[in-house]
Amino acid sequence: MPVHITSRRNGFFAEIEGVDIARGVDTSALREIEKALDCYAVLLFRGQSLDQAQHIAFGRQLGPLEVSLLAARDGRDLSIAKEISDISNVEPDGTVTAVGDRRRMTALGNRLWHTDSSFMKVPAKYSLLYGRNVPKRGGNTEFADMRAAYDALSKTMKGRLTNLVVDHSIVHSRAVIGFAYNEKELAARPPAEQRLVRFLPGSGRMTLYLASHASSIRGMPVPEGRMLLMELTEHAVQRRFVHSHRWQPGDLVVWDNRATMHRSTASDPNEIRDLHRVTVTDYASSLDQPLE
Repeated sequence: MPVHITSRRNGFFAEIEGVDIARGVDTSALREIEKALDCYAVLLFRGQSLDQAQHIAFGRQLGPLEVSLLAARDGRDLSIAKEISDISNVEPDGTVTAVGDRRRMTALGNRLWHTDSSFMKVPAKYSLLYGRNVPKRGGNTEFADMRAAYDALSKTMKGRLTNLVVDHSIVHSRAVIGFAYNEKELAARPPAEQRLVRFLPGSGRMTLYLASHASSIRGMPVPEGRMLLMELTEHAVQRRFVHSHRWQPGDLVVWDNRATMHRSTASDPNEIRDLHRVTVTDYASSLDQPLE
């Protein structure tokens, strides 16, 4: 199938046309999509109509899939496949999740800048987020180009960051918003170490690897490390590095977690925001991947 690529921003965020994912993606189209991910890091496929199996099948074409942390959640909707993260405020009966619900409270952490699964030893490579039902206003997803943010650093700062290792923990990011996990949840969510600067083999570029999950830098006093992480995050989310996506029903957005950070924005808590995500895992910890 022919693939047409329209860049929304120079070298960051592009729309892909000519691909009906529900009908399957052939080898030639998949190759073009993978090249586009290396170039743009965030891709938009409009007007898709996907069931869970089709969503999962496309994800598997891009690599092995994570099993969602939500798959072990007590009382989860068992009609949702274990490979799908239910990024929604919708209950199994179709009603909107109560504002004070615990699941909704932890989901508020998605409004912090992050990259998916950086708190896992082998983090995420790609995320594929599908908009099933979206609010009329708000609820955007914003993306930051971490390659461009790295390029804009001084030579001195780049040298300082090259070999730094950071502790990532979802417990840390949720604590920032005042959410506390129970003992069972804590045991299932140990921290992981990741490089602060990563090499992207597909494009040959370097990138910052940051997230709200980043809690400390190895070899630094915690306050000093956190200040550096805060300064780098503030640098990376300047508007010149950020694109905000306004969702339409049927949008599928695919992004490279190694090259971006993202966050959701607020929407009316009484309005449905129903998205499903499939996550492609990387092949190894960032510590076990080459720096050039």
